[in-house]
Amino acid sequence: MDKETSVIFDKNVIEFVTVAAEYSAFLERAAEKRRDELVDTLLKLLPLLYLKASMLPPCEVIGDDAPEAYVTEDLYEQLRHTLAELMGDADDYLDVFVEDMIYSDQPIKKSISEDLADIYQDIKDFIFVFQQGLGEVMNDALALCQENFAQLWGQKLVNTLRALHDVKYRYHDDADTPEP
Repeated sequence: MDKETSVIFDKNVIEFVTVAAEYSAFLERAAEKRRDELVDTLLKLLPLLYLKASMLPPCEVIGDDAPEAYVTEDLYEQLRHTLAELMGDADDYLDVFVEDMIYSDQPIKKSISEDLADIYQDIKDFIFVFQQGLGEVMNDALALCQENFAQLWGQKLVNTLRALHDVKYRYHDDADTPEP
């Protein structure tokens, strides 16, 4: 078995692919969900996605061309808009893990819907390429996904998880019960 084949069929890669595919499929069905269902499921899926991504074996790009992208700007915007509508007034949150924060005296506002769509874009592009079944391209898609996890969507995932936790367990100032 050559190097790229042994990496792409590693147990941890297969488990990551499974969770990534579930995350993608769940977001594609988001319009059918209520906000509480969306939040509850994401609070379970996101930590699992993070765990599986962090357990991926080392992988390096071996091809010359970047893997093909699946998610178009229209598809991205449609998903982001659907998620924003579902999240409603709970979509925005304050982010403290933004480099620009050190230069600002104002909090930086982020949105759950945009972060979820950003994560989806990278994950769906990876799954799309992986489903084609071409060893070298699969390997390169995995390497790119790992790099993006480390530099981009891993931090977005944990920030969004914090925001989703707040949506689920937020307490009103005048009540001792969680918001429905």
